[in-house]
Amino acid sequence: MAGTGKDGGQHAGQDRSNVDLSRASAAAGGSPVLRGYLAAPEGEGPFPAVLMVHEAFGLDDITVRHAQRMAAAGYLTLAVDLFSDGGARRCLVATMRAVAAGEGRAFTDLATARDWLQESGRTTGKIGVIGFCMGGGFALLLANDGFDAAAVNYGRLPKKPEETLAGACPIVANFGGRDRTLPGTAAKLESVLDRLGVAHDVKEFPHAGHAFLNDAETGPTALRPLSRVMGIGPDPQSAPEAWQRIEDHFARYLRA
Repeated sequence: MAGTGKDGGQHAGQDRSNVDLSRASAAAGGSPVLRGYLAAPEGEGPFPAVLMVHEAFGLDDITVRHAQRMAAAGYLTLAVDLFSDGGARRCLVATMRAVAAGEGRAFTDLATARDWLQESGRTTGKIGVIGFCMGGGFALLLANDGFDAAAVNYGRLPKKPEETLAGACPIVANFGGRDRTLPGTAAKLESVLDRLGVAHDVKEFPHAGHAFLNDAETGPTALRPLSRVMGIGPDPQSAPEAWQRIEDHFARYLRA
């Protein structure tokens, strides 16, 4: 294994870095410091695995709860902290450039985390990727990179979606109809996947906005009024169905 860590469960508290991937990441040419949060189901396993990619605000308590939710559904879930090496202020711009370009150190870090899960000895060999916001964009870019299923939540389309998504694994995607940051993205993604013949289930929730799967507001407090104007924030009416769609998708492709 590339790192060691204790399991993360419902009582993990504020611990957001119980796995250290730094040695493996640095050896691969990635970040010299790379950590993650591991949430494990009850029991000995083996379990299907899920790699989780956080929002632009980083691996916060909301991400931890997302990972715990996937663990409760039966998946060994590793949320990798792409801002480990210097925090969000230092890493955000470089990470956003990486997701826009489709290449960069962040992809090496994600590959390191994926390999750590696969080499842990605790998985069935089946692995999915799930991302939110910025992480949703990464999940799309990783959908043809050794994963068996992908869950994309309000993620931006790649610059060349037909080229990037050719040969992708099955994708489930959730978008908000009131999300002013991604107008029309759900329809565009569905059209591309239709043409490529990629198995998919894309839905736009008409009353939801960006980040609607979150159970609390996130980001700097001073920016939250603007976030609400932009249609960003939790939607407890739409979120349960979106989460169920994710669990159904992973059950179909990671447990079969």
